Amino acid sequence: MSLLLGELTWLDLVYIIYTTGSRTYRVAGVTISGIHCLAYVLLDSSSSLLFSLLLAQLPVFTSASPVPQRRPNDLDKLSNQTKNLMKLTTELLKEHAFDSEVEPHRFKSLPEMSNRSAHDLNNLELKPTLSQLHSDLKLYEHHFEWLNRVSKKHHHPAVPKLVEMIREMKSLITLLHRQMLRVEAPRLSPATPSLPPHLPYQFDVLQSTNELLQHFKLFCDWAYRAFLSLKPKVTAVQ
Repeated sequence: MSLLLGELTWLDLVYIIYTTGSRTYRVAGVTISGIHCLAYVLLDSSSSLLFSLLLAQLPVFTSASPVPQRRPNDLDKLSNQTKNLMKLTTELLKEHAFDSEVEPHRFKSLPEMSNRSAHDLNNLELKPTLSQLHSDLKLYEHHFEWLNRVSKKHHHPAVPKLVEMIREMKSLITLLHRQMLRVEAPRLSPATPSLPPHLPYQFDVLQSTNELLQHFKLFCDWAYRAFLSLKPKVTAVQ
């Protein structure tokens, strides 16, 4: 084996030491390993020079090794998609804002946000929170689909953005449901939507649009923070 190792170049020895370690390496019909190469280098009369070369070359091989990219998990995707929905909501509010007061509480069945504070985020339980967010989103989905139908009748300029928003919402609901299945979170039945009666005037549509968007923006902000807070808990479960 010594004769065989003596025929290898320094770079060959460095490569075998770095890439194989204690694993075996087949050269010219002889099985060797990185440990054999290292022992040969240390015992050789010119070991000091060879060992210096070894130390000099190791960073080269290390830098050439690809760094594995961290793949985003579902909680990353959920928080990013919620952030995108919040951005769409803010844009709609800016584009179609008006000066008159929005009549509050047109929608009696929207999720209650007054009892959700930022101080409670660290105490959230994984499964109940995912289930509640899924149920809330399904409820918002019903409200915005209703608003989209009404807006089309009145040729409201917000319709294209509403369609995009509903599409993003459905995608978020699907992604959230997939995460619920992974952690075995139960699916809740959403509350029955309590929608306003027929809106005869475009002004009524504008007021309904603004109230829904303002409420949904608050929800998205809280949901985004909740997904970030739940991320370590999902990792612990999986």
